[in-house]
Amino acid sequence: MEVKTSLLDNMIGVGDMVLLEPLSEDSFLENLRNRFDHNEIYTYIGSVVISVNPYRSLPIFTPEKVEEYRNRNFYELSPHIYALADEAYRSLRDQDKDQCILITGESGAGKTEASKLVMSYVAAVCGKGQEVNKVKEQLLQSNPVLEAFGNAKTVRNDNSSRFGKYMDIEFDFKGDPLGGVISNYLLEKSRVVKQPRGERNFHIFYQLLSGASEDTLKKLKLGRDFSKYNYLSLDSATVNGLDDAANFRTVRNAMQIVGFMEDEVQSVLELVAAVLKLGNIEFKPESRCNGFDESRVKDKNDLKEMCELLGIEQSVLERAFSYRTVEAKMEKVSTTLNVAQAYYARDALAKNLYSRLFSWLVTRINESIKAQAKTRHKVMGVLDIYGFEIFEDNSFEQFIINYCNEKLQQIFIELTLREEQEEYVREGIEWTNIEYFNNAIICDLIENNQNGILAMLDEECLRPGTVTDDTFLDKLNTVCAEHQHFESRLSKNSKFLTDHSLPHSCFRIQHYAGKVLYRVEGFVDKNNDLLYRDLSQAMYKANHSLIKQLFPEGNPAKVNLKRPPTAGFQFKASVGTLMRNLQTKNPNYIRCIKPNDKKAAHIFTESLVRHQVRYLGLMENVRVRRAGYAFRQPYEPCLERYKMLCKQTWPHWRGPAREGVEVLMADLQVPAEELSYGRSKIFIRNPRTLFFLEERRRQCLQDLATLIQKIYRGWKCRTQFLLLKKSQVVVAAWYRRFAKRCRNLCRNSIKTSARKLLRELKYQKRCEEAVTTIAAFWHGTQARMELRRLKQEARNKHAVTVIWAYWQGTKVRREYRKFFRANAGRKIYDFTIQRIMQKYFLGLKKNMPSMSPIDKNWPARPYLFLDGAHRELRRIFHHWRCKKYRSQFTEEKKAVYEEKLEASEIFKDKKALYPSSVSQPFKGDYLEISKNPKYQKLHSAVDEKVLLADVVNKINRANGKGAARIFLLTKNSFVLADQKTGQVKASVPLPDLTSVSVSTQSDGFFALKLKEGSASAAKGDFLLSSEHLIEIITKLHRTGGTSADREQLNIDISDEFLVQFKQDKVCVKFIQGGPKNGNSVSCKRKNNRLLEVSVPTTA
Repeated sequence: MEVKTSLLDNMIGVGDMVLLEPLSEDSFLENLRNRFDHNEIYTYIGSVVISVNPYRSLPIFTPEKVEEYRNRNFYELSPHIYALADEAYRSLRDQDKDQCILITGESGAGKTEASKLVMSYVAAVCGKGQEVNKVKEQLLQSNPVLEAFGNAKTVRNDNSSRFGKYMDIEFDFKGDPLGGVISNYLLEKSRVVKQPRGERNFHIFYQLLSGASEDTLKKLKLGRDFSKYNYLSLDSATVNGLDDAANFRTVRNAMQIVGFMEDEVQSVLELVAAVLKLGNIEFKPESRCNGFDESRVKDKNDLKEMCELLGIEQSVLERAFSYRTVEAKMEKVSTTLNVAQAYYARDALAKNLYSRLFSWLVTRINESIKAQAKTRHKVMGVLDIYGFEIFEDNSFEQFIINYCNEKLQQIFIELTLREEQEEYVREGIEWTNIEYFNNAIICDLIENNQNGILAMLDEECLRPGTVTDDTFLDKLNTVCAEHQHFESRLSKNSKFLTDHSLPHSCFRIQHYAGKVLYRVEGFVDKNNDLLYRDLSQAMYKANHSLIKQLFPEGNPAKVNLKRPPTAGFQFKASVGTLMRNLQTKNPNYIRCIKPNDKKAAHIFTESLVRHQVRYLGLMENVRVRRAGYAFRQPYEPCLERYKMLCKQTWPHWRGPAREGVEVLMADLQVPAEELSYGRSKIFIRNPRTLFFLEERRRQCLQDLATLIQKIYRGWKCRTQFLLLKKSQVVVAAWYRRFAKRCRNLCRNSIKTSARKLLRELKYQKRCEEAVTTIAAFWHGTQARMELRRLKQEARNKHAVTVIWAYWQGTKVRREYRKFFRANAGRKIYDFTIQRIMQKYFLGLKKNMPSMSPIDKNWPARPYLFLDGAHRELRRIFHHWRCKKYRSQFTEEKKAVYEEKLEASEIFKDKKALYPSSVSQPFKGDYLEISKNPKYQKLHSAVDEKVLLADVVNKINRANGKGAARIFLLTKNSFVLADQKTGQVKASVPLPDLTSVSVSTQSDGFFALKLKEGSASAAKGDFLLSSEHLIEIITKLHRTGGTSADREQLNIDISDEFLVQFKQDKVCVKFIQGGPKNGNSVSCKRKNNRLLEVSVPTTA
């Protein structure tokens, strides 16, 4: 049996809102939240996809996912945007139906990303080939260009589309893309000159300043500092997660791929730079003799640079900012502009320049991506347009955006109902009219040619005389006061109602998504969208090739006195064209929802989502789909999914699928009023019936799984047993045959083999003995021959040496006999001595001892007469290596060795404790008093550097017991402090210390004797014990010896000494302790004049 997945398998919440039971706004939101929490961001309403922005990357857009949804039924897998894209593409390719995908939602809901996903999916599943891939790449790369020039950072979205975009992608009969056409709607050009707090201008300005090379910026006369340009807001100049420099490189690459020439890219960047320069032009008032104010440019540097970029004469543009020429019939009247009017003209020029540049970019992209073939094409349209907007301050832009959304809602309801009705008629199901809210009355309020709001706004703009926003509102109050979806303060007051939430300068419209309050301020100016003719003509005079194309009305030869169409009229016409285009195509809907205003993942704000659900009309959409039958499915998949619930259809149904479904439903006793059988589909009225079928299927699948496991395990065990049984029979037969043959052979040949083996063993033994004997004789012969040869060689060498020596002696004697007969002995003697000395020094060099100062090894003296030199060389070498050793010491190490040396001079062979202290380094500060926070107070009480810090025991004369004290030694004094509290008990200057007494044994007792009559001696001497006695006394002795004005400290080493306690002198006597005392030193009081210290004997 083939197992297929389904929308209903492993479902989190309800994947299709049509099946939600019970249906309410709260259950709708709870289902969305449940799926969002489990990373299920897509949910269906029939064929409509709801997309909740996750604000993070999810692993559901991989190439593997594309293949998973490719050529699959819409409801076959869990909800996904790829399912809708695949359904639309296959309908276009296989059924020759033009498609459109309508993506709506508010800013930040993910509309732009959704359109990118649709286009990338279609690009992935359509055909391949060099030309096809080029077209696909151009279509995809048009997005970065349009985003750079048409998107901006807002408080709701870091990459918000500030224009509406509709792209028609054209395909051939095979489904391969041929090209496309892009239409843009209502670019928010007011953002060029002013941005709300927390928002940015269009991306391209920041990308150009951040990513362009220094050479490019120099050519454009720009700098990287954003603060130099008045049109760029500084509070949000940088955005986390947006790399403007990298995005600029992406845009340049995309423009190249789309087909922009290098000079065209340079022209576009020059216009962007000109807009930035235009914003820096400022004006100052100047009074004329006739009493009128006139504006003049303050600093002409930016004006000059802008004119150089665009190739305009500076005087021409400067005059256009100061004067306005009005033409009436055959007359021309020139009037001066004040400062406010000059700023208005500057901003109007900037907005028109950028808006026309954007329109030119769209046209230029269309020229590159349009289909070349003239035959009829299949078309898939993708509409990415602004969603319904309700702000605190709503103006003209929000009014026409919401008008567009009213039209989209109208066509959505009409097309949805039409699609439902067509399916019912196609399947032969009776169609019943469905009641729903028709928003045609709201659309008529706005677009009616006689008394619609847009018509009255155009009428006000064209009317002679004084026209203001207030006169426009008065006209609305006159014409629309009785309309049920229009409210204003005057219309409310005329009905004797008071609404303080409705200001005097506002009106309110009851849209399908809720009430929206519009402020009329700016309606007339924004609808007029006037650009003074002087500025148009000045732009046309530019030498810049692109500027002439953007301002054709500035041509003096083609002066047109007719007033240009208003912004509202143009938008109404483009929306009408769009609606007619959409009605000719099969619609597919993606409703985008923003889960929170923080642009953060894992946050679902119920109030915000509820608001979007209402103005997107999602609940009404569900009710329309559920008004007839909530669920429908073709007979074949239905029978394949539920056939295991009936014995007659399981495991195979041999007849038509419809009859099998009828038998199945009859067996399950599903009420007849819950079902309706169409020509190719079964229709289920209530979702509860579907869930009943799913629950029965789930139980049945569990039983089938158990049965399959049981049968499989039994078959597997039986197969294994039969295989083992067969193998055992075969093995046993072969073994019995082999064993019988072996027994027969062994019985016949055992005796013969034994005799043969015995003969072979004897022969082998004789051979081994013969080999051993021959080898021994041969080895002996070889050894004797080698010995004779070696002896002969030795005799030959010796003979040669003797002959050579005699011969050399004979030659020397013959040569020097006649010259050195008298002094020959002296010369030979000196030569011999010299050779002996040379041999001596070379031998000394080879046998030189190590560099360790404690190494006492020295080569033996070879000759008696070298004894003095031998000893002197040994002394010099020892001094030299000691010097080399000392040169390695640091100052700290040197001081430590000096202390160790001084300790050796004081205690060596005098104190039994000294040998054990030699290997212990003198640390000094054992308490780390400067770092330990416990002793911070004590450390601050001692002004001088602490040379030694240790814990000692102060001996009490009364009982001989010790109390723990902190002993601190500085350069001028020593201090005794309480160990627990850190309180100073005694501070004694070193000049008051006369001597120190210690024993000769291995104890740690020592007495500090103070000068009689000094202030420190009032309480008597100190008897202390410490584990670091050697170090303490060495540092005391060293500190006292380094001062020139003090006497050398006397160290008394004796086993019996006197200690002054206040007025009494007490004798401290040290004795060797017995085994009963253990290994510790003990101090006991014998009488008032004697303290006895018992020291354990050391092994």
